Amino acid sequence: MNSRGFEEVEHTADIAIRVRGRSLAEMFANAAYGMACQMAGHPASAGAEGEMIERTIDLTAYDAETLLVSWLGELLYLGEREGCVFIGFDMVKVTASRLQAIVRGGPATTHQRHIKAVTFNDLDIVHTDDGYETTIVFDV
Repeated sequence: MNSRGFEEVEHTADIAIRVRGRSLAEMFANAAYGMACQMAGHPASAGAEGEMIERTIDLTAYDAETLLVSWLGELLYLGEREGCVFIGFDMVKVTASRLQAIVRGGPATTHQRHIKAVTFNDLDIVHTDDGYETTIVFDV
C-alpha cells in the first residue's frame, strides 16, 4: 500500500486496485487518485504544463458501491471531455448514498493506459477496524 491509500492488484484482463481510507471520503479520494495513476503514471504534475481546471461534482446513488462507480465514471467522463486527469479532491460530503466534491486537474504529461469504464466486478466496500477498503476493477 502506498502513501496515497491504493495499490495495484493482479487481474487477468483488466486493471484492479485495492483502495483503503479511514473514512468513506478518504477512500473515495484515494480511489480517484489511484485511477489517475493508472491512466497517467504518476500524475502529480498534471496541469503543470497547462491551466488547472476545477469542477464541482454532486452525485446520489442507491448504495456506496454504486456511488463509487458513479464517482469514478464521472471523473472519467469529465477527464475525456476536458482532456485532463483529476488529481486534487476536496471531498465536501460523502455518505453511503451522496457525494459532493470539488475536483482539480489538468493535462497529463504522460499517458499510461486508457480506462474505458469502472466495473462492478467483485466490488464490495468493507468496513474494517482501520476504516474502509475495496477492490476496484477497471475495463481497459
